Amino acid sequence: MESDKHWLVRARTIRWLWVLFILILAFTVAIELSADLHGHFGIDESFGFHAWYGFLTCVAMIAVAKILGIFLKRRDTYYDE
Repeated sequence: MESDKHWLVRARTIRWLWVLFILILAFTVAIELSADLHGHFGIDESFGFHAWYGFLTCVAMIAVAKILGIFLKRRDTYYDE
């Protein structure tokens, strides 16, 4: 039954959170239209720079973590010995 689950696990809540996060992202990017940007490198004055830079940085961090996991992982029975 759906009501027995924790509220963060329910399908309706997950859909609601996705909509909320997308609206917040769209709002913050739209606010950038009214702000007077003074970038230091030229590219950071472009529209939506902070949104796509943050997204690409997040993707890069996940990729580096996955690569590090290949080298740093241990067997499942590492602590059993």
